[in-house]
Amino acid sequence: MIENVTTASTRPKTLRTTQQLRAANLISENEISAIDAVSAKYTVAIPESIVSLIDQNDPYDPIARQFVPNPAELKVTDDEAEDPIGDITHSPMPGLVHRYPDRVLLKPTLSCPIYCRYCFRRDRVGRSEGAPNRKELDAAIRYIEATLSIREVILTGGDPLSLSDKRLENILNRVCSIPHIQNIRIHTRFPIVVPKRVTDTLIKALKTKLPIWLVLHTNHPKELTPEVSEACAKLTNGGVPLLSQSVLLKGVNDDVEVLAELMRSLVRFKIKPYYLHHPDRAQGTAQFRISIETGKKLVKALRGHISGLCQPHYVIDIPGGHGKVLVNSAFRSADGNTWILENFEGRSHKYSD
Repeated sequence: MIENVTTASTRPKTLRTTQQLRAANLISENEISAIDAVSAKYTVAIPESIVSLIDQNDPYDPIARQFVPNPAELKVTDDEAEDPIGDITHSPMPGLVHRYPDRVLLKPTLSCPIYCRYCFRRDRVGRSEGAPNRKELDAAIRYIEATLSIREVILTGGDPLSLSDKRLENILNRVCSIPHIQNIRIHTRFPIVVPKRVTDTLIKALKTKLPIWLVLHTNHPKELTPEVSEACAKLTNGGVPLLSQSVLLKGVNDDVEVLAELMRSLVRFKIKPYYLHHPDRAQGTAQFRISIETGKKLVKALRGHISGLCQPHYVIDIPGGHGKVLVNSAFRSADGNTWILENFEGRSHKYSD
């Protein structure tokens, strides 16, 4: 596994064990054994910068709900899967997912600064198994070099900013040297959850001959602190354009006013809202899911009440790896019990709430 590296000055103090969570009053004494079972299966990490945002007097705090482990994660429903969007199906080699003809996901690390309890890769992130070693990463880059249809490389993981600036810069330079690659995206939570990760050396690493778009994952306006604003300003002033992606989560942001505030705040931070994801059917995440009907009503309610600049694309990944589609394009089947989703290949797939 490629080493997960940040400098001593940017490495956050992080809660990782049940004992640390209990000491911070994030879980009760009665929950310890159940949380031990959850953390044995799914990785736990909460930086102190995020702990400080949690209102311990609010049992429904949206920050705690996203990151503090819950015994409900051990409950698996029949419609949930370990690989809900088919990464494995479309992975020709370790560290690479090739789902669409013109773009690939490159996953150089499975480490994250924080582990979301709804993550669709939750059975893999934070674990050494499955992360590419250096030879495997070299093979993945050679695959990109040899596949002329690829135009875009999306660095994801894990969180690519878990890598050292030097290691990240090396990967970016190798990708940028491939003649048919036109742009790079990096999916990250770091500027939101550990804003001090944004340093001059990081911005220097992100300055390449190809356009690099940083896509920041954030779900609630409480996450957008003054420190995050400062980090985003450093990035935009350094010439790095910012997009956002959020997940529509029950009990976190399934509210028109919360969504409107989130999207307006993003634009104020010079971040263009890009994707609003319908929650994936990862194992143990039923407590976060809403119906397509509810999601469509929420997004419809935003129209006319927030600027078009603030509007994200509301999308759903078709289970099994058939690609993303706009939720607004979904329509009910004749019996009214299922939704029909048509992917980019023109193939129809049934989806039941």
